[in-house]
Amino acid sequence: MYLPNTPADVRDMLSTIGAASIEELFETIPGELKLSRPLELPEGLTELELSALLAEMTASTVPAGENTCFLGGGAYDHFIPALVDALAGDPRFVTAYTPYQAEASQGSLQVFFEYQTLIARLTGMDFSNASHYDGSTACVEAALMACTATKRSKIVVLDSVAQHDAEVLSTYLKHRDVELAHCGVDEGACNLDELRCLVDSRTACVLLRHPNAWGILEEVDLISQIVHDAGGLLVVNVDPISLGILKRPDTYGADIVVAEGQPLGLPLSFGGPYLGILACRQSLLRRMPGRLVGETVDRNGKRCWVLTMQTREQHIRREKATSNICSNQGLMAIRACIYLAALGPTGLREVAGLCLQKSHYLAAELVAKTPLRLVYPKSPFFKEFLLRMPGERPAAPFVDALAEKGIFAGIPCKDTLLVAVTEKRTRAELDRFVRECARYTEV
Repeated sequence: MYLPNTPADVRDMLSTIGAASIEELFETIPGELKLSRPLELPEGLTELELSALLAEMTASTVPAGENTCFLGGGAYDHFIPALVDALAGDPRFVTAYTPYQAEASQGSLQVFFEYQTLIARLTGMDFSNASHYDGSTACVEAALMACTATKRSKIVVLDSVAQHDAEVLSTYLKHRDVELAHCGVDEGACNLDELRCLVDSRTACVLLRHPNAWGILEEVDLISQIVHDAGGLLVVNVDPISLGILKRPDTYGADIVVAEGQPLGLPLSFGGPYLGILACRQSLLRRMPGRLVGETVDRNGKRCWVLTMQTREQHIRREKATSNICSNQGLMAIRACIYLAALGPTGLREVAGLCLQKSHYLAAELVAKTPLRLVYPKSPFFKEFLLRMPGERPAAPFVDALAEKGIFAGIPCKDTLLVAVTEKRTRAELDRFVRECARYTEV
């Protein structure tokens, strides 16, 4: 809620800090950066009027759960067991949403410790921190962590990573002395020949996504060999659900693993809050940003938990801090912990298997019964695939038309459509999607 300051409040605050006016307070800000005109804001509303306006605006928004959802691109309509909401909704967890003094709550520390343990087992890494803001900031932190660890200043990013991850990384590196190189794709996956040319003795890390932005599986073993032969680190951005059936990142030499944790029991929620996952090998532990919860005993010999490491500049000397944006997403990490514990290895394998089977069934049916075609027909994929519209027609009108029929068809981009299929989609929903696609593309 926004609480404005009264003129008296402003005078009192300025007097306390020794400034005569707001202008004097901000005089150190260059003039070209200041707004030279009043903000064009509408007149204020009463609480009743504002409530009515917000109700009108929200009424026009359709939650993904009310339609048959084939949206993906980093946020997915997975099933969330009731157990997740029931346990994570405990007020003792909710009120510690982002605990800055987590050591005061043994319950929070214990569940973060369990979260770290589950993430480490899921990824095959030695350590996981207590979480990040989201998957994109986790990618940034991993890349900067690699630069610090290797004392190198070149980051190679595959063009098959998600666009939003690449853009966030580019933004953070804009004013740093770090070179950002991009590697192209071949049949939807990394162009290995181009990668060999880009990776050199200055390369701190290669950032790849597996499965990538189009759901395609990368040649992770070959990519790992290329970057390690040059002395760099391999940073892998994974879909955590895919690890139910795909090889763990440690088996192909990943040094740092990051992920968007939304598939692990977090609702779509119109884009957040989500969860950033970051795990690494033991040799990189001291470079890892964020918090690390450890197990110990108290003075009475009783098992307890403590913040073993916290590397924000608020906690240690600024010159030794690894990051300044590593507050954890406490409540979201708790949800992911409960989800993973509830499913276990067998349940996660079943969810991943259903995503794989249903996505391949839908892709085969669409190719057989509609003019839609796979953009990369020879490339193996998991859960997501990219379709091309017939006659290079734009995909956006197609998406709008199906939305009117209660189907979120996917993410359009010019004449292509990214479709994601989770375990929630039934055979009837998949077949209906095929029929509606056939009707539209025949027009």
